[in-house]
Amino acid sequence: MMSRPLQQVALHVRRRFVTAAMLVVVVILASLTPSLSAVAHDSRVEKPTIVLVHGVWADASSWQRVVERLQDDGYPVRAVANPLRSLTSDAAYLRAILDTMTGPIVLVGHSYGGAVITNAATGSPNVRALVYVNAFALDQGETTLGVVGPDSALSAPDPTTVFDFVPATLPPTATTDLYLKKSVVFTSFAAGLSADQKAVVAASQRPPALAAGIEPSGPPAWRTIPSWYLIGTEDEIIPPDVQRSMAKRAGSSVTEFGAGHLGLITEPRTVTRVIEQAASSVR
Repeated sequence: MMSRPLQQVALHVRRRFVTAAMLVVVVILASLTPSLSAVAHDSRVEKPTIVLVHGVWADASSWQRVVERLQDDGYPVRAVANPLRSLTSDAAYLRAILDTMTGPIVLVGHSYGGAVITNAATGSPNVRALVYVNAFALDQGETTLGVVGPDSALSAPDPTTVFDFVPATLPPTATTDLYLKKSVVFTSFAAGLSADQKAVVAASQRPPALAAGIEPSGPPAWRTIPSWYLIGTEDEIIPPDVQRSMAKRAGSSVTEFGAGHLGLITEPRTVTRVIEQAASSVR
């Protein structure tokens, strides 16, 4: 039987052992804390990058309110400058930008920007989702001006009632710039905006070259990449029925909202929500 002095020594040893073990645990946990923080940080970084592509008669600032919301939600965002010169060259330019990026990408196009993402994303390994916002989801061989249909404000019998050509020489060539007449901006293109906002859109529009509207599209990315589509039910540029037809053909997940052609400006909350739905599908 152990004597009292030996029992006291054993108890003292056990206490020291327990104390030492607790110190080891504290040290280990402390060393893990930066790693755990890094994991949390990495989970934010691993969110897909959202690349936003504007359409004709607009620039990247048209995405401003959407960009702010996406950034507030922790997404890396790029709102790229679309050259608006021709579908082939614009898609090649966007593809060059995509090729500089790493990690998964959600590619979003508004209006003519939809035609650009449809071509640029074909064969891209990083583009995991496409989002069309009042946009052209063209099939191979189609053109943007060819699919809008007779109900579009762009389809007037006399193009000079819709466009101001620069240079003004007629007939226009593939390199002729097309500005929308102020009346078309106010009544159709910028429907849903205030009068002051419409005036700014009319004054600051970036024109496309005619080639952007008449050049045939190539093999579409939506055949192999999942897509989402926001249909503006008040759109007078790409009529809702035309959008529905393209969305159905692409097998897109569809959301309809009561917006005109510039729904990305008037309804940024809805647009952001659908983009984030697409982003949440990316693994």
